[in-house]
Amino acid sequence: MTDPDNPEKRPPRKRHLLLKIDSWIDSTIWNAGFRSAEIWEDITIFFRRFRVRGWKRIVFELGGEGLTLGAVGAVLMLTLAQPAFEATKEDWRNRGDYAVTFLDRYGNVVGHRGVIHQNSVPIDELPDALIKSVIATEDRRFFDHFGIDFIGLFRALVTNAQAGEVVQGGSTLTQQLAKNLFLSNERSIDRKITEAFLSLWLEANLSKKEILSTYLDRAYMGGGTFGAAAAAQFYFGKSITDVNLAESAMLAGLFKAPAKYAPHVNLPAARGRANEVLTNLVQSGLMTEGQVIAARRNPATIVDRNTVESPDFFLDWAFDEVMRLSPRFHQHSLVVRTTIDMGLQNAAEDSVETSLREYGESYHAKQGAMVMIENGGAVRAMVGGRDYGESQFNRATRALRQPGSSFKVYTYSVAMESGMTPDSIVVDAPIYWGNWSPHNYENRYAGRVTLATAIAQSINTIPVRLAKEKFGIAPIRAMAKNLGVESPVRNDVTIPIGTSEVTVMDQATAYAVFPAGGYQSRRHGINQILDYGGDVLYDFDRDEPPAKRVLSEKADGYMNQMLSRVPYVGTARKAALDNGILTAGKTGTTQAYRDAWFIGYTGNFTTAVWFGNDDYTSTNKMTGGSLPAMTFKRAMDYAHQGITLREIPGVPTPPADKKAKTVAAKPAEGAPPPLVRPRMLSVQSTQILKDIGQALKAAPPLAAQKVASAD
Repeated sequence: MTDPDNPEKRPPRKRHLLLKIDSWIDSTIWNAGFRSAEIWEDITIFFRRFRVRGWKRIVFELGGEGLTLGAVGAVLMLTLAQPAFEATKEDWRNRGDYAVTFLDRYGNVVGHRGVIHQNSVPIDELPDALIKSVIATEDRRFFDHFGIDFIGLFRALVTNAQAGEVVQGGSTLTQQLAKNLFLSNERSIDRKITEAFLSLWLEANLSKKEILSTYLDRAYMGGGTFGAAAAAQFYFGKSITDVNLAESAMLAGLFKAPAKYAPHVNLPAARGRANEVLTNLVQSGLMTEGQVIAARRNPATIVDRNTVESPDFFLDWAFDEVMRLSPRFHQHSLVVRTTIDMGLQNAAEDSVETSLREYGESYHAKQGAMVMIENGGAVRAMVGGRDYGESQFNRATRALRQPGSSFKVYTYSVAMESGMTPDSIVVDAPIYWGNWSPHNYENRYAGRVTLATAIAQSINTIPVRLAKEKFGIAPIRAMAKNLGVESPVRNDVTIPIGTSEVTVMDQATAYAVFPAGGYQSRRHGINQILDYGGDVLYDFDRDEPPAKRVLSEKADGYMNQMLSRVPYVGTARKAALDNGILTAGKTGTTQAYRDAWFIGYTGNFTTAVWFGNDDYTSTNKMTGGSLPAMTFKRAMDYAHQGITLREIPGVPTPPADKKAKTVAAKPAEGAPPPLVRPRMLSVQSTQILKDIGQALKAAPPLAAQKVASAD
């Protein structure tokens, strides 16, 4: 036996092998280090030939630092360019290949989208005066820059600084096209960065002629028209190839502010703007004063147009719906029968504008939105903002805003489905969920309250307590989705009191479930899509599945009972309709008064109203029970004139004496007069015509008959 712990007793052969291995490792490491030092010294000696001193070293140092910072900047720019890359993935070219004519619910033409029937004219065939007018006014260095004009930007900064206000823009024509094609009118640093990258992308992928042609085809020109060709036909009744210098100048002046300078709305302003365009032509050297003097003395005149405006926000949304349905058919020239009711649309627009004009300044609110859905799912009115000409961003369908307490209906719906009732008692007291604690308005707590009282008084702690102690967050998120909220719903403990952003359309769609008896609201804006031959390509009633139940009959009845108390004993007393029409709904006010909501309904209509500011600044303590409730009442009082009233499911009809208390409520002193709906067919006549229409629709086709022979 050998002792492994005694080195003297180890076998000699094994000991010599280990010594050799140890020696080889030592020598290899030493040789490698020595050789590396030699190589490094050779490299150092080689690069000494390039060593510079004095001013040359400063240049090289700056160059090296520049390369380093450039590499970092390139990575940063690539990161910032990601939104632009995502935007260009869509098939943005083919969006304009569709020519869509929109009809209202009664078959009247209300607007066009896509390539309007005045087809795009090749850039080489456009009048020289029009091209020069656009270039001189919108981007004089268009053919010299690469999408971003730093010289023009610097000039605009100097001009604006000297004037003390914004009098000249620095955006190039390419940047404006990028905004029109891919972006909204949101004013933010992120949007400007994305716009810059998209401008570079457009310059790299399109020729200057293609950029100019696309710009002239896609820009909004007022009057519901898109593109110079459609505008020339609308304003002057002629082809774009036939416009003269005065008319070209007027068209070129529309790009800046189509709502402000639209000639059919304000002809003197349009002519004044056209005169500025003529001055730009002279200042840019594209024409002489002698060439433009005739146009100054003989300004353009327009054809007489009806003053009825197109429901542009609704048409934008309806066009997106057409694009969503387009894979079902191959035709691109379409006639679309929509659900829009122009009487209700005008009332909705008037209600929002009147509220902002009367109270917007005092409440520090600049924007509003509204969606009105007839119970059955048809969208009858949509207001996406105060002025489509100034901003085409649709706040009704695209603006994600916190709903505040108006989101609580989803929590209470889960509670009703879980076996609770409006009379169930819950404690209103401070509550903590982790590190977060909700607070009631003015930090008041009522102790033991019923759920009906909690929702009427918009108590914050109750829905949070229900979620924490009864059923959690997941059922609330599922309920919101089932009722019709399409926006992503956040997954955190604060959503019971409305921190998850939604759109006005989301809220209108979901609330419309309650008067529908717990069934899906089937919200839609398109009844039929036809080709120009009259063939029906899509029919909502034929092609869409029937409504599914998303809320049990008992839970829906309980929700209606609770929500019908809010306009009478709760936070929305300014929303109760006249003439005893039972009204239900819920207010919503977000943190720091950034958003104010009221979503309400009757047995006939559901309407969602929002007011706030695009830049998320706070209002002057505006709540959902103030301006939104008043606006809701003004529009809905109009909508219910001369129609058959329906009951809200599960809510008893109020007795006659209780009705009388709300009949013919007088407007406050100084308030605008209520809207009056024009006289129409009686309810009985309307029903007879509907029955005839249904009978004709269900009748079998007539059999072919033989003509009697003369013999």
